[in-house]
Amino acid sequence: MKRFHVHVAVEDLSKSIAFYSAMFGAEPSVTKPDYAKWMLEDPRVNFAISHRGQAPGVNHLGLQAEDDAELEAIHANLRKADTAVLPEMGAHCCYAKSDKYWVTDPQGIAWESFRSLGSIPLFGSDDREAAAMEATSSCGSDATATSSCYTVGGQRCGPQRKDGLLQLRHAHLDGHSR
Repeated sequence: MKRFHVHVAVEDLSKSIAFYSAMFGAEPSVTKPDYAKWMLEDPRVNFAISHRGQAPGVNHLGLQAEDDAELEAIHANLRKADTAVLPEMGAHCCYAKSDKYWVTDPQGIAWESFRSLGSIPLFGSDDREAAAMEATSSCGSDATATSSCYTVGGQRCGPQRKDGLLQLRHAHLDGHSR
């Protein structure tokens, strides 16, 4: 069964964790210095927050699949939506490795459809991210960007809006994408 996903950029992570924990009646299932996630069953939602320099507000929305067949069914639906669908297989983001498909809806909101494959120790893919974290900039900092992009080692990776089209750029670190 699919799970709805919401990722919100927050200004104050500690204050936001306290608020959402009270609202959901549960503590986060994942807590990191810049990120927290609740995997709720009622409502069935993967609700994540992060404090990584983005403007506060909805970062992106999505659907989380439980298996490959479910992810491919979502992908088939996305291909019918008359928009660019961008694959990101084996992506390292949000402390997880995932296979993903990204689209941007007619309002410009980034939608992530994904299947988590496992946990990773950092927000992104490379140990150099820890050193670069202080310099991490927001993909939401200009009018052409959508929400779910992250800067790693000075380069952006993840989906970006440019001239109305969703584009994908990867930071190549030691021969690995993202």
